[in-house]
Amino acid sequence: MSDPLALGLPMRVRAEGLPERVTIWEVGARDGLQAEAVSLEPARRAELVRRLAAAGASVIEAGSFVRADRVPQMAGSDAVLRELADVEARLPVLTPNLRGLDDALAAGAREVAVFLSATESFSEANLGAPKARSEAAAEAVVRAAVERGVRVRGYVSMVFGDPWEGAVEAAPTVELAQRLLDWGVDEVSLGDTIGVGTPGAVRALVDALQEGGVPVEQLGLHLHDTYGQALANVLAGLQAGVTVFDSAVAGTGGCPFARSATGNLATEDLVWMLDGLGIEHGIDLPALAGTGAWLSDALGRATTSRVAKALAGGREAR
Repeated sequence: MSDPLALGLPMRVRAEGLPERVTIWEVGARDGLQAEAVSLEPARRAELVRRLAAAGASVIEAGSFVRADRVPQMAGSDAVLRELADVEARLPVLTPNLRGLDDALAAGAREVAVFLSATESFSEANLGAPKARSEAAAEAVVRAAVERGVRVRGYVSMVFGDPWEGAVEAAPTVELAQRLLDWGVDEVSLGDTIGVGTPGAVRALVDALQEGGVPVEQLGLHLHDTYGQALANVLAGLQAGVTVFDSAVAGTGGCPFARSATGNLATEDLVWMLDGLGIEHGIDLPALAGTGAWLSDALGRATTSRVAKALAGGREAR
């Protein structure tokens, strides 16, 4: 039998009580790139999505229909979607308002997402509006999308901590998740936007949401690795029954509106851990690592993925 480590793969040891399969929600082409200093033109962003789909990613955020002066890295998301009309993966896009929804649907979007904050300060910094106004705009988008048969995801950011307000209790996140489900979203993604969450906090929040009537089957975790806790938090989520995890190839991104927030959890690192636990997800690690290397070269910066660095070092050693 071949040694898995020699092949650049982890040992597989199943742990009791964990899901057999999860969905990796790849956010590198949207949430990752929007926080990078280098902007990639639509054709290269479309190529990134194609490479990720070829590596086995089944859900890939393809863009964001926001004002170009707010997030210039996402300009031309309509061109990206049109270029990807033949790609079979799910390609959700962010649509903050009704105009963004109309533009996204005109470009061929079949899934959209809205973005809200658990805190007032971040809502004003990120969305440029108080929570009440942001939520009213999001509700309008969700209800309009649902009427048209379009699947919607709801993001809730700052669920554990806010750089202006400090630690965040579970209650505002529970209330916002309940509201999103009432409007008609299919799934709520819990965003540890500045990466301050720990495993105990993850479990407590998931438990609080379930007690509040939000099924774990409709939850996802969006984790940043600012304090090195992202994979530990994934494990806590798995133990709580979560089966959807957001990550970004090469650990791209961060948050342009949150001070000191480092990049998203690297998809390569997530895949390595899931492979080691024997949890299916559909992504080929060597192909993914190759895509991460290609993207890092395009951005002119090193990957933040520890797994990608280790695999590259192993190849060089051989």
